[in-house]
Amino acid sequence: MEKRLHITPIGDEGMYILDTASWRVYRPVMDKEKCIDCGMCLAFCPVNAVAAVGKKFEITYDYCKGCGICANECKKGAIAMVLEGGSR
Repeated sequence: MEKRLHITPIGDEGMYILDTASWRVYRPVMDKEKCIDCGMCLAFCPVNAVAAVGKKFEITYDYCKGCGICANECKKGAIAMVLEGGSR
């Protein structure tokens, strides 16, 4: 997947690229077996870290800040929050 740039205004200083992933402690991991492709993760992600790929959804870790909103909103429990650097 191609890396997207998020550009954010900061008042009189102009624009800068916001690196929301730099402070992540937990990351969301999607279980494709449980996912029903409803798009709730995409709808609720505050930093657009979920991308629609065809009719499926993928998490873009370049921008995910690990807030857990996607996991909380997933009614099928298809997204789990995992400690950054952990396996799953």
